[in-house]
Amino acid sequence: MATLDIKDLHASVITKEGEEKPILHGVNLHIGDNEIHAIMGPNGSGKSTTAYTVAGHPKYRVTSGKIYLNDEDITDMTPDERARAGLFLAMQYPVEVPGVSVTNFLRTAKTSIDGHAPKLREWTSKLNEVTKTLRVDSDFIKRDLNVGFSGGEKKRTEVLQMELLEPKIALLDETDSGLDVDALRVVSEGIMDVHQRTKNSILLITHYNRILQYVKPDFVHVFAHGQIVRTGGPELAEELEANGYDEYVEA
Repeated sequence: MATLDIKDLHASVITKEGEEKPILHGVNLHIGDNEIHAIMGPNGSGKSTTAYTVAGHPKYRVTSGKIYLNDEDITDMTPDERARAGLFLAMQYPVEVPGVSVTNFLRTAKTSIDGHAPKLREWTSKLNEVTKTLRVDSDFIKRDLNVGFSGGEKKRTEVLQMELLEPKIALLDETDSGLDVDALRVVSEGIMDVHQRTKNSILLITHYNRILQYVKPDFVHVFAHGQIVRTGGPELAEELEANGYDEYVEA
């Protein structure tokens, strides 16, 4: 089972000056088992803040409301506890980690989540299989994590993590940004491979309908002013693509 419940979530971001700026104003969302949800909305509406708050980023503070993963309250859990419980966040701007290779990072993460190191032969075989599927050069995984990577390489690395860690709930923050047509298709196929193989649930944040042609959502939500203001099916994404967000921003 893989469910996520966000109930009346209010959250603030901690600014560089150390002050709290309220961003989320009562987010309510239920993601059921094996479902794909897409969140669309204008810049600054709180889409990414929702993902980072659910993942437990220390820059964001829950002021009221609750977050449940598989009916377990994770509101006060640390980010690593949430990850071990099955939560995964693909960041819009992945950080660079000099001195840590992609392959070492992946194996360390897998060991932390499973509680034991994967058998080397099986791990190597799986890693080779996934890198081939994502069209990643074998030398790529020997490089320092995200150091000098292009936007497309960073996004492939995020999906590579998702393929190997097999999370119950995947939060994907603008995974399509900066991707050309070919890279978008490859990354999307990787996302769907994990979804179909593990029956996990996905929350996909995006500005555009193009990725939703590959990662087909069950539900589409419009985000504005720190909350969900409308929910519909895949056709809602097409409507937003055609008409934009003006009516929701003005409202």
